[in-house]
Amino acid sequence: MPEKPFPEEIFKFFEGPGGKSLLLKGAPGTGKTTFALQFLEEMGAEGNGIYLSTRVGDESLYRQFPWLKEKERRSMILDASKVLLSVLAEGVLAEELLEEESEKLERAREFLRTISPDEMPEKTDRRYLKNMMRKRRMPEVERVYDEIDKILPNKPILVVDSVEGITHKFNLPMEDFIFMLQKDLVENSATNLILVLEKSEFEEVEYIVDGVVSMHRTEIEGRRVREIHLEKLRGVEIKYPRYLMTLRNGRFLSIRPKEMEEISTTKWKGKKNKGEYYSTGIPELDYILGGGFRKGTYNVIELGEEVPNSDYWAFMRPIFLNFIMNKMGILAVLTGGEHVERIREDISRFIDVEMFDRYVRVTDYFASDVSKPYIIPLGVRDREEAVMRWRKAVNEIRDGGKKPIVQFTGFDTLEYLRGGEIAIRDLFTAVGEIKTSDDVGIGILKPGLKISREIINMADIHLKLVNIDKIPCLYGVKPRTIIYAILPDEEKGLPYIKLLPIV
Repeated sequence: MPEKPFPEEIFKFFEGPGGKSLLLKGAPGTGKTTFALQFLEEMGAEGNGIYLSTRVGDESLYRQFPWLKEKERRSMILDASKVLLSVLAEGVLAEELLEEESEKLERAREFLRTISPDEMPEKTDRRYLKNMMRKRRMPEVERVYDEIDKILPNKPILVVDSVEGITHKFNLPMEDFIFMLQKDLVENSATNLILVLEKSEFEEVEYIVDGVVSMHRTEIEGRRVREIHLEKLRGVEIKYPRYLMTLRNGRFLSIRPKEMEEISTTKWKGKKNKGEYYSTGIPELDYILGGGFRKGTYNVIELGEEVPNSDYWAFMRPIFLNFIMNKMGILAVLTGGEHVERIREDISRFIDVEMFDRYVRVTDYFASDVSKPYIIPLGVRDREEAVMRWRKAVNEIRDGGKKPIVQFTGFDTLEYLRGGEIAIRDLFTAVGEIKTSDDVGIGILKPGLKISREIINMADIHLKLVNIDKIPCLYGVKPRTIIYAILPDEEKGLPYIKLLPIV
């Protein structure tokens, strides 16, 4: 079952008896309206939602969010929202203190709510509205209350988008307006309220509401990153204060961190190689690369500072599996921290272990035992013996020299064993041979290596793995791409993964 598109903390925040108020703030273009409309769609599915917009017309909403036209979603848009602005233009909200009797009544009602929190009111409480309208009539504000009356005793949800569109344009005191809605609708009429603000900082009103959420748009190396920050959710434990999010196809989706654990036990069924390309086993990556890794190319995957091995291997696993499934030999120098036995055990859950032993050869510069077919033991003093073992292993996975292979190199291991200058010289030779053949090279570049620049300069493809808000992400340096979140395939589970565009 697909997860809900919003952080679960926000759903928990709005659950339970009584009303809650949420302040949704952020600069224009960060996704606030998308969030508000979609959340209203989710929470107002029973016809209990009201969307109060300060746009010129409702059609502007439908042009930006065409999905609103589906499934009678138009009903949640308050038809008179445009009239509201014209009526509010006649005057401003009054700043008046409640009389002592009203204060006593409010305290009494608060006490009653504490002893019967599950009881839903039949009508909206309008005391604060009436108090603020003593100097000016605001019939269309009353209409909002009337619409909520039609929903009660069911739980209403009201979205005001945006507060500035009302209070600034018509010189209304924002603090008083929000305080009125908080008291009348949220606290005394069990209404859930979302207030959309166009700016990031409004500390003078944040104390009034129950929750504060902010939307952000930043960049990594010129590529867009979207985040939602959970700043305050009264009564709810915030497990993840920040969520990576996307607005793909005009829909809000927050991405919850997940452990990259194997949740599938089915055998690997990847993609066949086609033409000049070797499939990566990741459909979206094949598309980005024009079909996969092209024959005769060298491809570098650079790892960011905070990428754990589990995330790195979750990305590399389908690539390994797909090469083996296509019966292509893999000649590997593993990165530091990896061990061939662990990789063999991991991979053999999704393909027959005999296929791993047949098509994978891993160099071990310290081993001398030749009993394991998947290990090339180069830990011998006789150089000629080492060269003979290496050639024999390569010949085996080439099927006697006829088939192309994948040369996989962890550059941290190579630099450690060979030193910077020798490693660069060896790399030049290896890359030159690959580019005049049907082989393909894949190199893993970890932070802090001396040979990084030379490796990147030789690469035909340069991809980078980073960690954003505990989510593994990928973007292309060469070719240049946007950022993609790396996620387990919801239907198939790991080892299958998908790349979700962050737009």
